[in-house]
Amino acid sequence: MTQYLDFEKPLAEIEGKAEELRALARTNEEMDVTDEAEALDAKASDLLVELYKTLTPWRKCQVARHPNRPHCRDYIDALFTEYTPLAGDRNFADDHAVMGGLARLDGQPVMVIGHEKGSDTQSRLTHNFGMARPEGYRKAVRLMDMADRFGLPVVSLVDTPGAYPGKGAEERGQSEAIARSTEKCLQLKAPLVSVVIGEGGSGGAVAFATANRVAMLEHSIYSVISPEGCASILWKDAEKMREAAEALRLTAQDLKKLGVIDRIIAEPMGGAHRDRDAAMASVGKTITSMLSELGALSGPELVADRRRKFLEMGRQGLAA
Repeated sequence: MTQYLDFEKPLAEIEGKAEELRALARTNEEMDVTDEAEALDAKASDLLVELYKTLTPWRKCQVARHPNRPHCRDYIDALFTEYTPLAGDRNFADDHAVMGGLARLDGQPVMVIGHEKGSDTQSRLTHNFGMARPEGYRKAVRLMDMADRFGLPVVSLVDTPGAYPGKGAEERGQSEAIARSTEKCLQLKAPLVSVVIGEGGSGGAVAFATANRVAMLEHSIYSVISPEGCASILWKDAEKMREAAEALRLTAQDLKKLGVIDRIIAEPMGGAHRDRDAAMASVGKTITSMLSELGALSGPELVADRRRKFLEMGRQGLAA
């Protein structure tokens, strides 16, 4: 069942009416509603294009958080074969907000790591809504160490509101774990590519996305803080999240101009959740392309490429 966002209410009404007509026709075989239903479909299609033609930053935040968007597990199932999950940080516990393991992408062995939010109430609780604890980042470091040892490319899928800010996480060294994960990304002598598939929130995202190549889905977001958190700090009013979203420049389009990311992956009209298979296929092609760009580089060259990328970050936007 389609879940509509606030700004999609007019679309929900039209598509709802079309479905009602078809439901009536199914109960009365003599009723022919084909023309009426098709007219409503065309109207809905035009409205969908109009709504998504010029999304505001806040609306992009809503789309990025849509519960039906494909999550890390969906991408792994769709794009990778022979996936073998690896668990635990060998220190404290296994964090289900972070998943990863060995897999093949188009036959090429890789290490895939990502945030998993969950798709229903129970799985969201299990995965802590994609908010990783220190053990999650330490697991990621362990997997990157393994990839480095065997020369395996690393693919990271970013989708988190941010690292978990709970008391236990802070007691176990949350900031240190994030810093170690970011450091490991910078030190890898294997190719590292990252895709922001939904939310890229704060250091919790940077810890996976300090990569040679970073791509974002068209309606995903990537920011130092959530709009609500920014509004609460700057204006003492979380309801000013729309203004904060504008100021943060968190959209893929803004970040491409600033040189923070390298590619924008087009989404199906209406967002990745409206055609999950097409969205995941586009992400797969982009990952393959980015890895191909890095294939000829040696270990030291990959480290230098990554370092240069982050030292130059923002200069492109400032020059413009």
